[in-house]
Amino acid sequence: MLVVVSCRSIAFALFALALLGPLLGSLPAQGTTLRTVQQSNSRAKYAPGDANRPGICMEMLRAVEQAEPGLRFSGLDQQAPLRRVEIMLAQGEIDVFFCLLRSAEREKQWRYLPVPLYRIQHMVAMRQDGGDEPRDLAELVAASRDKPVVVTRGTVLAATLREAGVAVTEVASDFEALQMLAMGRTDHVYGQDLNLQRHLREFRSGEKLRIAATVFQTDLQFLAVGRKVPAAVERLLLRALQKLEREGQLKAISDKYR
Repeated sequence: MLVVVSCRSIAFALFALALLGPLLGSLPAQGTTLRTVQQSNSRAKYAPGDANRPGICMEMLRAVEQAEPGLRFSGLDQQAPLRRVEIMLAQGEIDVFFCLLRSAEREKQWRYLPVPLYRIQHMVAMRQDGGDEPRDLAELVAASRDKPVVVTRGTVLAATLREAGVAVTEVASDFEALQMLAMGRTDHVYGQDLNLQRHLREFRSGEKLRIAATVFQTDLQFLAVGRKVPAAVERLLLRALQKLEREGQLKAISDKYR
């Protein structure tokens, strides 16, 4: 049977393809894989080898994969310190990172999706016999004149302390900082509540160390997205996070680590 197609029909089909082409091209291919890494020395976020408590950020990452089956994350066999993570994200060596605090300087280099992943509190660890607890930043500034406050290198927390006039010593990890505290080389370790709590629990430092009651600041952690990630993929990530937030899964994961 001979099928006759008119020139008008062909012209209409070509016109439709021209309109739809950019839209179709903007859609992510099925099975989009995004590059990331685990943050080293932050066991509240990533705890390789711990099947029961693999880290709050690792669990949220896996929840995103389940909520949006077209998304996958690679590079999780690698670990990097926070400063290296920032460089990789800024230079496009990785596409996304779970989880980062916002700052004006960081927002110049990459984007943050608007759904908060979890809340952290700035607190200090002290020795059990460490004397009076600092009640605010002014008292921490005064205490740091005798011995600098120890904080993890390159973090937003370190920048916050310096801006407030606190004398600081920066080290590679909270664990190293707590070791210095136990040995009497500092009187205060400034960190995120979840990180400090996990280290004290895992390394049985409770006999010598404690977390003071003062909350100096409260912040939110977010998903950071590199600037080269296509807008369509970013929308998929946002949709997954909104679903997890709506269903209470982000809160449930966060509560598990408190």
